[in-house]
Amino acid sequence: MAVRNPATGALVGEVPDLGREGALEALERADGAAPAWAAASARARSDVLMGAFELMRQRRAELAGLIVSENGKSEADALAEVSYAAEYFRWYAEEGVRVRGQVFASPTGSNQALVSHEPVGTCLLVTPWNFPAAMATRKIGPALAAGCTALLKPAPDTPLTALAVADLLQEAGLPDGVLAVLPTTRAAEVVAALLEDERVRMLSFTGSTAVGRQLLAQCADRVVRTAMELGGNAPFLVFDDADPDAALEGLLLAKLRNTGQACTAANRCYLQRGVPAEWVDRVVAQMASLRVGDPSRPGVDLGPLINDAAVAKVQALVDDAKAVGARVVLGGAALEGPGSFYPPTVLLDVPPQARIMHEEVFGPVLPIARFDDEDEAVALANATEHGLVSYVFTEDLARGLRVSRRLQAGMVGLNRGLVSDPAAPFGGVKQSGLGREGSHEGIHEYLETKYVAARW
Repeated sequence: MAVRNPATGALVGEVPDLGREGALEALERADGAAPAWAAASARARSDVLMGAFELMRQRRAELAGLIVSENGKSEADALAEVSYAAEYFRWYAEEGVRVRGQVFASPTGSNQALVSHEPVGTCLLVTPWNFPAAMATRKIGPALAAGCTALLKPAPDTPLTALAVADLLQEAGLPDGVLAVLPTTRAAEVVAALLEDERVRMLSFTGSTAVGRQLLAQCADRVVRTAMELGGNAPFLVFDDADPDAALEGLLLAKLRNTGQACTAANRCYLQRGVPAEWVDRVVAQMASLRVGDPSRPGVDLGPLINDAAVAKVQALVDDAKAVGARVVLGGAALEGPGSFYPPTVLLDVPPQARIMHEEVFGPVLPIARFDDEDEAVALANATEHGLVSYVFTEDLARGLRVSRRLQAGMVGLNRGLVSDPAAPFGGVKQSGLGREGSHEGIHEYLETKYVAARW
């Protein structure tokens, strides 16, 4: 399978395109390696992850260059991603040695209760293209720390980064068979074959809600354990008492990271009536100043979208918003020439029925609408099937905490445009997913709890 640069269309590399047979061969090796890896000491597993963390830090520039080439994000974004991705290996190297059970007397006095945690077994990890390093390490780290073997199926757009991360783990001492990367253009065939096999005991998936629903249905047949990080539709609420500079900085960060191609991206911006039009002018000016182009060239702020289909989707959402009354004050049309480019775009007075207020845009398009009071802001923010992240900007701490509690989201950025942190639980509510990644909660997704009732 060919891997191409979305900025230029040039061939970056070629990797094997695995099908059902290749996936099952990898599963056979993982199943064979599982007993020894589960029996390895927590410290031995930790040492491998810490070694991979150090290697990622040493080769940060090399890995970032690979991400730029196959993903298309800017160099600054790619460097930040490698640092963020490496932290998941360090975090779970530390967290893996701190998994503890319990021993306590039954309240009835009839027995002692021994509670311990054991690895789930072989896990299937399915990752998207938008953060090809971080989405991989966020799943690999806790799986390996817990003592599980893993099969990683990366997106077909970005398999090279996943393969590079696996190579670093092997260099750090990971035994053969414990982790396999399965590049494929036949995802449905490969994933179905693995989920049908009794040796696969868990699926961790990051991707769209639509695909997540299908996978949950497949997992139900064998009651496969699942962790799902699905779509988002993040509202960005700016109250009229917000610090204007902090709100501007937070909005640009939340909207434009990875050219807007993030599940945590600010998808809908709601401004209280008192926020002046001059502040909106500053947003437009800042977005207009960004240089779009091949991210391998100096001075480029925003790279391409992942492919032409992504450009077409963004354009369809913009066109729909215009058709129902939104005003385009910046951008609004795909750029001509080679590469999958879409310019920074701002839409004002976007009505609630516009598709872009309900569908994940995954591009550098900012729709803006107004609200009157706190109740209306919360109602608008919660008017979605998703609940991954929300953003709130206000200088009134009481209001900020009150609104944060009312928002139907797994995460809230309060006066911050960035919420992702390996030490914090990442995940959503409603149709944004099940389970959490990162923090202490993340490793328990890969552990089964065993209780022994004993007398002595």
